[in-house]
Amino acid sequence: MKLMKRAAAVSAVAAAFVLGVAGPAAAHVTVNPDSATQGGYAKVTFRVPNESDSASTTKLEINLPTDSPVGSVSLKPLQGWTAVAEKTKLATPVEVHGSPITEAVTKITWTAAAGSEVKPGFFQEFDVSLGPLPTADQMVFKALQTYSDGTIVRWIDEPNADGTEPESPAPVLKLTAAGAEPAGDTAEGATAEAVAEEPAESSGSNTWGIAGLAAGLVGLVAGLLAYRKAATATPLTVAPAAAKPAATDDK
Repeated sequence: MKLMKRAAAVSAVAAAFVLGVAGPAAAHVTVNPDSATQGGYAKVTFRVPNESDSASTTKLEINLPTDSPVGSVSLKPLQGWTAVAEKTKLATPVEVHGSPITEAVTKITWTAAAGSEVKPGFFQEFDVSLGPLPTADQMVFKALQTYSDGTIVRWIDEPNADGTEPESPAPVLKLTAAGAEPAGDTAEGATAEAVAEEPAESSGSNTWGIAGLAAGLVGLVAGLLAYRKAATATPLTVAPAAAKPAATDDK
């Protein structure tokens, strides 16, 4: 009985530890891949998870930076969603293929049709082709996520100077000079498409960590049960040694 109570206590502690590891992994709107080449074209994917337990995501607004505009923005059709790209007059024209562009897309809005909303526990991806990319170090896309209950989550915080993640981070596309080795996962030879197919941040490493902890917990419980079985097994009965016959007196 004591062994069973001890095993239950250990299991409870291990389960609490697993939940503690999984808990802080709050998902947010991201752009994938997270790096591209200055002056080039890139297909990026805005990944939108639903963090509500009861409401569905019905609309996504992505704001493109006006201080580093791109001349060409193309949207990939998504079944069940309507996409609208809004253009704004530029204070300073940008040149695309030798021609000046006086206006550029500064906001994209996707709206779900009935039945196509991102339900709790699901995510959706929105594809955009951008270019030529500016010579800036990064592009910050401030995003607004609207839920069916009227809640609007603003993913608009720019990266902190010290490298820590802000409370409501905006999607950030890092830009590197042509010929420079890109930072992050693409530095190890992964293509943009391969990086785009990776799980959302914070989910992959936590998934493997949780799997390892769960496996360890199963092994621990199995070991305790085996020990208890061995401890309670019927002890072997040892037959008494045969009595030595008494010596006879032949005298």
